[in-house]
Amino acid sequence: MSKESITSASDKKINKLALVATFGILSAFAPFSTDMYLSSFPSIADSLNTSISNVQYSLSTYFVGLAFGQLLYAPIIDRYGRKIPMLMGILLFSIASALIIFSPDIGSFVGFRLLQAIGGCAGMVVSRVIIQDLFNQRESASALSLMMMIQGVGPIAAPLLGAYLHKIWGWESVFLFLAILGVACFLISTKTVPETLEKPVPINVRNVMSPFYELFKKKEFVIPLLSGSLALSTMFIFISGSPFVFMSIFGVSQEHYSWIFGAYALGMVCSGQLNQVLMRKHSPFHVYRITLVFLLIMSVILCVIANTSHMWLFMIPLFFCIATVPVVGANSTALAMSVSGKYAGSASSIVGVVQFGFASLSSALVSGLSDGTTYPLTVGILVASALALLFLLLGKAPSGLKKSKIDKS
Repeated sequence: MSKESITSASDKKINKLALVATFGILSAFAPFSTDMYLSSFPSIADSLNTSISNVQYSLSTYFVGLAFGQLLYAPIIDRYGRKIPMLMGILLFSIASALIIFSPDIGSFVGFRLLQAIGGCAGMVVSRVIIQDLFNQRESASALSLMMMIQGVGPIAAPLLGAYLHKIWGWESVFLFLAILGVACFLISTKTVPETLEKPVPINVRNVMSPFYELFKKKEFVIPLLSGSLALSTMFIFISGSPFVFMSIFGVSQEHYSWIFGAYALGMVCSGQLNQVLMRKHSPFHVYRITLVFLLIMSVILCVIANTSHMWLFMIPLFFCIATVPVVGANSTALAMSVSGKYAGSASSIVGVVQFGFASLSSALVSGLSDGTTYPLTVGILVASALALLFLLLGKAPSGLKKSKIDKS
């Protein structure tokens, strides 16, 4: 991204760093909503008179909401614009977060979590679309890397903040914080996010379904979509499986687990910065391919030492597996979105649905296959990384980068 400001469809100057920073915060809704309450599972279970396994399903339900909620926004943001639907989604996120505090039972708790996810995914959908509206493929990968780097602060701060809020004021304070965060982001977004829709598309059955049909005919869209979603699912396998592995198998406390989780998130921030540097000289496809090979090697090593009693030895290959997440996420998304053309809204929704569909499935499998060992976590990461590389090998490198949509300075 070569200019300090850009011009939107409404011909207003926009600070690109403020824009991407805002998108990073909006995308951090997901890690804050999942990571902050992980260490509170036992307390939530006691409060709602249920089991920890039932509370775990609120996590997979949240991923379901993130996945299928994004389908709701595809026709809306292509017809009514990007900004207003996003603001309404943020508002829903805030209201649902507040309602969770008053849940009388686990059913209500899970239901409000679903609404929270549907509202929270609006910013994720719109951010990808606006970046596609304004930037070319290489610039999109750079912008997405910066966005994911800012988003990466969420997994660092969320478990630590969640653990201390829970310790001082109880698990309810976690969701009160999320409600306040939503209100703050609503106010910030009204100032920093532009409207970039130039040609509204009428809503009818043909216009809703045709983009999906056209996009799924493109191998250049489907290959990075499936490959990237599989690679990203390693993060959600880690989120679902790591509390048991570290707290039950290795015996760390809730507080110490939060610090371990934060260390892994810090690795994600560093790799996001590295990807920005790599984008100056290499294509998103080249960086993505090399990263997948590295991910597979680390996941094989992780499985080999899965039975080790030395926690620090176990943590090293796992750290490098999770550190690849911003790189595979940014580059695979940029590759898929670069061929979306006039169907950017639908493409963004498909990317979100598939990514979090895999996330929901993988997290549910890890919870369901729990056998008291590290294997649900380690084997899950290995299978996901191997399939991600396999799907990429089925495709081929894109013919080239698109021309920039921004005037060069």
